Amino acid sequence: MAERDTVLHSWCVQAGWNAPTVAGGRGARFWDESGRQYLDMSSQAECVNLGHQHPRVVRAIQEQAARLCFVTAAWGAEPRARLAERLLEKSGFEGGRVFFTLGGADANEQAVKFARQALGRPRGAIVTRDRSYHGASYAAMALSGDSRTSAQADPAAFPVRRVPPPYAYRCPFGTRSDEACGAKAVEAVGQALDADPDAAAVLMEPDAGTNGIVAPGNFWPGLRRVTREKGVWLIADEVMSGFGRCGEWFAWQRYGEEGRPDLMTLAKGLTGAHIPLAAVVVSKEVAGRLEQVPLNTGLTYCGHPLACAAGVAAIDAYEEEGLIARSRALGAWLFGRLRDLAARHPVIGDVRGGRGLFAVLELVRDRATREPLRPWPEVHPALAALARRALDEGVSFAVRGNLVVLAPPLVIEETDLRRAIDVLDRLLGDSEWS
Repeated sequence: MAERDTVLHSWCVQAGWNAPTVAGGRGARFWDESGRQYLDMSSQAECVNLGHQHPRVVRAIQEQAARLCFVTAAWGAEPRARLAERLLEKSGFEGGRVFFTLGGADANEQAVKFARQALGRPRGAIVTRDRSYHGASYAAMALSGDSRTSAQADPAAFPVRRVPPPYAYRCPFGTRSDEACGAKAVEAVGQALDADPDAAAVLMEPDAGTNGIVAPGNFWPGLRRVTREKGVWLIADEVMSGFGRCGEWFAWQRYGEEGRPDLMTLAKGLTGAHIPLAAVVVSKEVAGRLEQVPLNTGLTYCGHPLACAAGVAAIDAYEEEGLIARSRALGAWLFGRLRDLAARHPVIGDVRGGRGLFAVLELVRDRATREPLRPWPEVHPALAALARRALDEGVSFAVRGNLVVLAPPLVIEETDLRRAIDVLDRLLGDSEWS
């Protein structure tokens, strides 16, 4: 029986799902049962940062499976301890602690629990932003400003307070520059905190997210400043932006100590998606406030030894193969090439990203007026057709709304990256955008 008849697939109409079965992969390529190969320009769900079947991670999984697959968090596990140590080292959270979970959604939920408990505000409000994504569980949907799930959760009941995003290209504050939009977005967070004296934390993405918004450079440092001034924690959702995706181990590190959050959430690149694993990393101050009180939360698979072994191997691979610096270098080349495309294709309204191997093209009907091809998050038929035609040529692009999201594995060969952008260039020119 075909998979389409037995599995509920996420983010789609079930009757319309009809994808090939993927049989294997290596590096930046994967192939289906017929042997047809595809160049992965989205790292699947922006998570296969190390490429498919990274030999070091696969070997670590095999070796750990032969020793110990599982023990509960009530007992110690050597790979769990090692991974926590490596994460604290790479993030510079000296004296902090790590809580392991399974995915980004529950990592964000746990981070909110810890922030509230550490501040002594068990029902303290959390400030998030519109057009954000923090997961699809009920609490994470409340935290998210995502149009797909907005009808399923009540932010006010959680409680969550949303503010407009730092979306400079379509600034909700009506500003005329990136810096002005970033400043206004920070000001909106401050106003939300002033309006709710029981607020506990601000949860936001420092850089890349599936919403396609890349905040101006002054936004995150300003956010750090205002959260300190208001006495609330800052939680960095690094689920997508971490592990080299934005040119640093973690995207906030671009701003140095001035950008350091109090908590951060990790997933996706933590194991390069080889095994499900996520984490909440907390600062020394937050950890200290939780040290002598019960931590009344958990999951059966907290810090699963098999997954943690994969995480240790992944960090070793990022480090020893120089993939963080490689992401910066290739990301700069990619961004320059996309700017060249924008100069030739009027349908490209904006190019964002470029700090690592993450970039977004926003397509428009009219560049002068910035009229979108379709209301968000609808996909224009020509953009959907472009993605299908690219697959016919062996290149897999991710499209969402009016966006082309480019986030290939950090191990992609330069020749493959050039070829993919050449295909995109040609298809943009051949498509009918009316």
